[in-house]
Amino acid sequence: MTTKLTLDRAGRVLIPKTLRQEWRLNPGDALQLDSQGEETVTLRPVRPKALLKKELGVWVYQGEATAASIPALIDREREKRLRELLG
Repeated sequence: MTTKLTLDRAGRVLIPKTLRQEWRLNPGDALQLDSQGEETVTLRPVRPKALLKKELGVWVYQGEATAASIPALIDREREKRLRELLG
């Protein structure tokens, strides 16, 4: 995708809705920006390592201990799947 973006007065840019949907970005999500001079700028979503993985039909927590609420993570995954299914 190639598109022209414009900075607002506060120095912000708007990521096009189609790209936000494709990347499944939501308000508050973190992005990483890498640049090499003026020629190359890379913007990518910062995703947590897979915290939940479905094994034999059951969601299983993967990783180190975290302060994140597991029920909240499960609820977010359910909401995400519903949004994908319902459009």
